[in-house]
Amino acid sequence: MSLSLADIDRLAHLARLGLSPDERTRLGAQLTDFFGIVGKMRAVDTAGIVPLAHPVEIMGDVALRLRDDIASEANQREANQRNAPAIENGLFLVPRVIE
Repeated sequence: MSLSLADIDRLAHLARLGLSPDERTRLGAQLTDFFGIVGKMRAVDTAGIVPLAHPVEIMGDVALRLRDDIASEANQREANQRNAPAIENGLFLVPRVIE
C-alpha cells in the first residue's frame, strides 16, 4: 500500500504534526514500508493455528515462577499513620482538592 502526499498531510493534520516537505517525504516512505510489512504478515496462512494466551506456552509444559499472592507482613496501619497530620476511622484525611 502506497500513501500519497495528500494521505500524509491528512495523517499529519489528524496527529497535529507540522511536517516540513522533507519530513513528509521521509514519513511517507516509512509508512509505506510499514504497510508492506503488515501486508506480508497478513499473507501468512494462520488457519487452524490456535492463538497463544502466553508466549511461554509454545515451549511446552513450563512452570512460571510466580509466587502465591499471600500477605507476608503484618498489618502496620497504626505505625504507618503515626506521622499523619489527620486521621479519622483509620483513614488519612487530606485537604479537599475538588469542589
